[in-house]
Amino acid sequence: MEVEESGETKTSWCTNPDERHILCDHAGKKRKQDQAPEPVIRITEDEEEDEEGEIMSDHMKDSEEPCNKRVKPVAKSNSLTGVITPVKTPALKRIGQSISRSISFRTEARPLPPTPLRSKKASSFPRRRNSQCWSDTVESHDLTAKEIKRQEVIYELTQGERQLIDDLSLVKKVYYEPMLKLDIMTESELGQIFGTLDSLIPLHEDLLTRLERLRGSEKTVGEVGPTLMNWFPCLEAYVTYCCNQVGAKALLDQKKHEKRVEHFLRLCQESSFSRKLDLWNFLDLPRSRLVKYPLLLKEIQKCTPPEHPDEDTLPDALDLIQSIVGEVNKKTGEAECQFYRRGLSYLDESQRLPEIQQSRFLYCHGELKNNKGQRLHVFLFELALVLSRPGEDRDGAQVFNVYRQPLPNALINLEEIPDGEAAGGGSFRGAFTGNDKVRNCFRVSSRGRSKAHPYSLQANDSFSKQQWITCLRQAIVQSRDRTAQTSQSQLSLHPDPALCHIADLSLSSDTDMAEHTSR
Repeated sequence: MEVEESGETKTSWCTNPDERHILCDHAGKKRKQDQAPEPVIRITEDEEEDEEGEIMSDHMKDSEEPCNKRVKPVAKSNSLTGVITPVKTPALKRIGQSISRSISFRTEARPLPPTPLRSKKASSFPRRRNSQCWSDTVESHDLTAKEIKRQEVIYELTQGERQLIDDLSLVKKVYYEPMLKLDIMTESELGQIFGTLDSLIPLHEDLLTRLERLRGSEKTVGEVGPTLMNWFPCLEAYVTYCCNQVGAKALLDQKKHEKRVEHFLRLCQESSFSRKLDLWNFLDLPRSRLVKYPLLLKEIQKCTPPEHPDEDTLPDALDLIQSIVGEVNKKTGEAECQFYRRGLSYLDESQRLPEIQQSRFLYCHGELKNNKGQRLHVFLFELALVLSRPGEDRDGAQVFNVYRQPLPNALINLEEIPDGEAAGGGSFRGAFTGNDKVRNCFRVSSRGRSKAHPYSLQANDSFSKQQWITCLRQAIVQSRDRTAQTSQSQLSLHPDPALCHIADLSLSSDTDMAEHTSR
């Protein structure tokens, strides 16, 4: 059975688990023991060749005289599998045969000719990308191994532009326009989800044209640095597109709950043109392409000899694209922080810490469990740690109800809880899903604020725990450093001299935690 592989998922054409058992009965137990890969009609060895002719002649003539040769009778079969003589067929035909074999019926033991397959029109959008290399496009060359590698990377850059243009054009043609025409979403909703994606197509078409002009008669590219230097400033248009992605993803997830939207997107994903990718995979392609430019330039620079003209321009081009990517990343982080700040729902005015509104970016956010086993969505903003419970507003949009009291980063005490610690005492109260031992846990508490109790949190795995601890340490150090440099007391009702001693930051022990909480 052929298996079609796309992306990271593998899909078998044999979707019916009973199909593998639709085999002819005459094979019996011996067939199960031998596990023969293809069904074969078993006859006596002396008459094998003659019997094949008898079977074929029986297809053509119904009134032919009976043969005197002994043939083992073919038992009744539940499908065509047991009576079709196995032949070597292409993958597409085997797929068609597997579909026809899944149709079960009873018939007398008369060999039947295989059903002719319909010719299937090839899709204009391939399921897989063609992994063609530059060396596949030239018949001969006398280049060095290093220069060949350089041409391969430049060819990969060119092909990547062509594939991105095809994908963005596909998104516009089979997603945006049909959903607008069929009134599956409003024009305003589609505009928020797709953003400025339409304006990115001519931008990349321009680079593709420039790169193709650089190819000489021998299909080699000489100097590519100046072309990239002149084109990279166009990528500043990505700031608007990437900043819109946070809100676009949230709206798309919300609209997927509607039956018409879910049905349309599912049909598109199951179609051949999608390559098993969903709409968001396509919408995220520009961002993925943006962060790949520095990597491609580094590879080109690595394969460029010292005497090459690109040796002077490639470093400048690399610095330029890295600065653009950094600026896009910064602006995207600010937009993400603002989006989640607006999505917070406060149960009490005392939860509205000024540190939350002053934060410009997020270190990280994600799901953690508290010591009662409840799932929380935790945000580590630039200046504050916020625990929340996800919910929905009246319009179905996602909101985050703030849970307990947020903690200013400058006042956080961080304690890493070793795996295997008994869960029966302290703040755990034996509540982590009733286990006697706990794993992947840490505890945060605040200095000097009576309303902020210690929070014991559990990550999904050890890697997630280390990511949280690393981000928390960084946030604590930078917040305390910011407080010490500005000498402002707005982050605390009672300034703590320890804030000035950043080097003293460490994971607190149980004894230290008890001393801090008792003050």
